[in-house]
Amino acid sequence: MARMPSPRRLAALAVTGALALGACASGNPVSRSATRTTSDGTAAGQGASTSPSTADVSPGATDRPATAATGGTTRGTEPGTDSSSTATTPGTTGDTAGTPPDTSGGAGGTRPDGTGTAPDSKQPGTRPDDPTQARFGWRADGAGSAHGTLEVPLDYADPTKGTITLAVERHLATDPAHRVGSLLVNPGGPGHAGTFLASEASYLYDASLVARFDIIAWDPRGTGASTPAVDCTDDYDRYFGLDSSPDTPAERQALIDAGTQFAAVCEQRDPKLLPHVDTVSSARDIDALRAALGEQKISYFGSSYGSQLGATWATLYPATVRAAVLDGAVDPTVGYLQQNLEQAAGFEAAFDRFLAKCSSDVTCAFHNAGHPDAAYDALAASIEATPIVVDPTRTPVTDGVLKAAVNGALYSEATWPDLAKALAAAQDGDGSKLLKLYDAYFNIDESGGRSETNFIEAYFAIQCLDHPGSTGPADLYSHEAEFAAAAPRLGPGWMAELTFCAVWPVPPVPAFTVTGKGAGPIVVVGTTGDPATPLASSRKMTAALEDGRLVVVQANQHTGYRVNACVDEAVDGYLVDPAKPPANGLSCP
Repeated sequence: MARMPSPRRLAALAVTGALALGACASGNPVSRSATRTTSDGTAAGQGASTSPSTADVSPGATDRPATAATGGTTRGTEPGTDSSSTATTPGTTGDTAGTPPDTSGGAGGTRPDGTGTAPDSKQPGTRPDDPTQARFGWRADGAGSAHGTLEVPLDYADPTKGTITLAVERHLATDPAHRVGSLLVNPGGPGHAGTFLASEASYLYDASLVARFDIIAWDPRGTGASTPAVDCTDDYDRYFGLDSSPDTPAERQALIDAGTQFAAVCEQRDPKLLPHVDTVSSARDIDALRAALGEQKISYFGSSYGSQLGATWATLYPATVRAAVLDGAVDPTVGYLQQNLEQAAGFEAAFDRFLAKCSSDVTCAFHNAGHPDAAYDALAASIEATPIVVDPTRTPVTDGVLKAAVNGALYSEATWPDLAKALAAAQDGDGSKLLKLYDAYFNIDESGGRSETNFIEAYFAIQCLDHPGSTGPADLYSHEAEFAAAAPRLGPGWMAELTFCAVWPVPPVPAFTVTGKGAGPIVVVGTTGDPATPLASSRKMTAALEDGRLVVVQANQHTGYRVNACVDEAVDGYLVDPAKPPANGLSCP
């Protein structure tokens, strides 16, 4: 699978990103998701420990418990309607740029090396006489942040079905005198909790944005601390340690059986929620958030799958779009199967670059006398035949574990050395480093093989509902040769994810066409070496939008914001002043 690495997979990059089982979801690398309560009632961890070789970029940040403060329902404008008459939040200055704020003391964003200014612990998390207090029930949790909740309809077409509760986090603008408004931010996935983006805003966004915007993040419906949340299993090894590249009828049936069992448990636990976690419903939640914040127009910054969510919102509610940035965009013009074919090719290309670099560098741990490609093929064949046992209580290093470890490390060139060392150790019969990469990828508690978050469950619930990709296993496996042709080494591993969606029991929602018509300029960021959302995908998103503006970043990683000053200035400048969007096709080497 491939869409999004686990929240801790790219922790040191401080950029928002996308999973890969064969590679699996499109989301964010630095998540501090809420504590997950396992099916036996015990806490399963705090959701954002460090990656195997890097320090957490968020020292001192604390995870808030899954039992978030309760808040009120949306008041005023009805969620899901175009409420352009809603009053603007007091204290905003509209869309004018105004006088540049002093950003020297409170918030300083980081660069990809993880350096930056810590948030000011004295910065208040709430403001006096806040008209949104009654709607969200904000509770300050330090360093300028506060968490709250918002009730939204479970089914916007039938409000009588009740409500669900979104967990919401807000980081107040550090220069309130020059505050522009609110900036809604989403890390992607689908399936990732998003509230950490606000609590850690000072690390993740440029100081100019932190100074002038209230950063508003939320756990999308079905994820994180929002309630109810999709919760199918805590034992990821059972489902994702399988051979993900089936080449025998028995291996295919093993995936079908696993996917069927996984889906049955999901449906049994969340029968009312599962039909309503689709992207269109989540986009309507964005408008509910906007209305509850009291803003006529609002700004949005979404990464990876967050681009699809943002483009859907902009198409549904164009009159409410002040500005929108879509970083690492998915291709909205094709179905799920074709998206995965494109993604498989993207990861294969990234792996080829990794092998070529390792071949030319004698210090690469997997150099193998300049032939790491042949060495990998031999290692993969060996693992396929005889998985490496690391811990008898855990999954052995199977083909599925190997593919997840490789794909997870390919999201950024910064993690390639980890991959080289893990492959070299596996050559010597030590699979522990590959298992650690697999654990980091799925956010698994390394001590017990238990899931720390629900992002994989939510990923499938959302993705399979939006577009299952096939009509069933027989249809799916008729496409095996296409994946092998698009990505000879990694492509067959996509069968695992696609099998789970092929047997998903909830009928898919109607397809949605992204246009962005009437929303104004929307900035799309694409990187030249993005494996999860290849540059071609961002180009297609740009073309699908009525007024898309593409910024091309030269980098071997997923998503481009914070890679260099060029892209930061283009994105930050546009968000502060949407009347000055970058030229379409801007290149940021």
